[in-house]
Amino acid sequence: MKDNFAARLMWRSVLNLIASAVLALICLSLLFAVTLFLTNTLPGLGFVRAVGEAFVNGTGSIGMIFLWGVLFLIWFLTLQWFLFAPLGKVNDAITRVADGQLDLNHQIPVRSGVFGILAGNVNRLSHRLQLALDEERRAEQTKNELITNVSHDLRTPLTSVVGYLGLIEQDGYRDEVELRHYVSIAYDKSQRLHELINDLFEYTRMRHDTIALKTSPINLVEMLGELLVQYRVPLQEAGMESGMKSAETTIMVQADAAKLVRVFENLISNAMTYGKEGKRVDVVVRSGSGPSVVAEVVNYGEAIPAVDLPYLFDRFYRGDKSRTQWSGGSGLGLAISKSIIEKHGGMIDVVSNSEYTSFRVTLPKI
Repeated sequence: MKDNFAARLMWRSVLNLIASAVLALICLSLLFAVTLFLTNTLPGLGFVRAVGEAFVNGTGSIGMIFLWGVLFLIWFLTLQWFLFAPLGKVNDAITRVADGQLDLNHQIPVRSGVFGILAGNVNRLSHRLQLALDEERRAEQTKNELITNVSHDLRTPLTSVVGYLGLIEQDGYRDEVELRHYVSIAYDKSQRLHELINDLFEYTRMRHDTIALKTSPINLVEMLGELLVQYRVPLQEAGMESGMKSAETTIMVQADAAKLVRVFENLISNAMTYGKEGKRVDVVVRSGSGPSVVAEVVNYGEAIPAVDLPYLFDRFYRGDKSRTQWSGGSGLGLAISKSIIEKHGGMIDVVSNSEYTSFRVTLPKI
C-alpha cells in the first residue's frame, strides 16, 4: 500500500508537537539550573537569583507554565519551519512550470522528510512532462517531414503524367511510335503513383494496427526457396546469382504468409538494387537462440554508410545512394517490413560492412 501523504504530514506535526514540549521542559530546567549555578558560583550575580525567585514567588505555577509555553511555541514554530520550508521551493517550481518559466530538466533538491517525497514526485512529473513535450515535438517534426516527402514523391511522377498526357492532348507527337512512347511513360509513372499510394495506405494501417494477421504454420525454408525461384529471372536479368543456405529442411513459424512474403520480396528487391556490384544474393535460414528462427538476405555490393544504418527502417528515409528516382523506391518498404515483422512478434535489423550487407529477420519458432 502506498504511503498516505496526509497521514505522514499529520504524524510529523504530532512528533514536532511532542518534541517541542519535551525540548521546552528541558530548556526550562536548564535555565533554572544555570541560574542556580551562576548565583552560587558568582555571588555578584545574586540579583539574577533574586529576579528568578521574585518571578517564581510572585506568579507561582502560572509563571512557570507561561515560560514553558513561550519556549514550547519557539521550538514548535522552529521545527514546523524546517518541516514546511521545502514546500516553498516546490511551490515556486510548480508556479514557474505553470508560467512556462522553468526548464523542465531542472530538478528540485530532494531531502529526507515528508516534502522530500513531494519534491521527488514533482521532479518525476517534470521529467515526464519534458518527455511528453519532446515526443510532441518529434511527432510534429515527423508530420511535417511526412507531408514534405509525400508531396515530393507524389509530385514527381504526377508531373510526368500530366506533362506527357498534355502533349498527347495537344497532338504534340510526330507519329504513332512517339505517341505510344508517351503513353508508356505516363503509364509507368502512374504505376509508381499507384505503388506509392498503396504503400502509404499499407503503412498507415500497419502503424495503427488495423490489419488482422491471418496466421498459419509455415515452413520458412520452403517459402523462401520458392521465393528465390520466382526471382530467378529478374536476378539473371540483373546479372546476379542467388543461393539458399540452410542446415535444416523444415523450420516452422506461425505467420501470415502473404505479409511475410512481402517482407522478403522487399528485402530481395533491395539486395538486387543496391548489391549489383556483388553479383550475388544469398538467403540464409537457421535456428536462432531459444525458440526463434533467423532469416537473412545477404548481398555483397557497396556497404551502407554507417550514418544511414540507424534510420533505414524510418518511413521515407533513403540514403544518398537511393535518392535518385531510378531506384523507384517509395521510401516506405523497409518501414512496412519492420511493422509487419514486429506485428509477428519478431524483429528486423541490418549489418553492413565492406564485405557484405545482411538484413536479418528474427521470428518466433514453433
